[in-house]
Amino acid sequence: MGGVLAIDYGEKKTGLAIADGLRIVVRPLEVVRASGDDLLDRIAHHTDEHPIDTLLLGLPIHMDGEEGSRAAAVRTFGERLLARLPRQSLHLFDERLTTKEAESRLFEAGYRGQDMRALKDSWAAWVLLTSWISAGEPT
Repeated sequence: MGGVLAIDYGEKKTGLAIADGLRIVVRPLEVVRASGDDLLDRIAHHTDEHPIDTLLLGLPIHMDGEEGSRAAAVRTFGERLLARLPRQSLHLFDERLTTKEAESRLFEAGYRGQDMRALKDSWAAWVLLTSWISAGEPT
């Protein structure tokens, strides 16, 4: 089984996190400040550098369970991602409260202000990935 690359997609910044094939080591990877093809190139770079067979994309869901206004853009991005990386499988997973959880974890770790903002998106991807693994990796 290959690794997982989690993606907290944003128009300006996208957080990435990674898990090994056994889902033992899960870590924030980076925040990519790019969009369009440049973002796809950066994600493709990570799938070349690491044995990734699964892409996990955060889907914005409201607290009432309805998809958020950005869900359509995330789904479109997912389609572009699969077209670019057809060897990987793609899973969409509820990203509710991942940013809040990331901020809380960063605060507990002693990060503040600019330092917290710089890491928040990759840590949100880490929260997404650990939540997905804990949920039994639903599809």
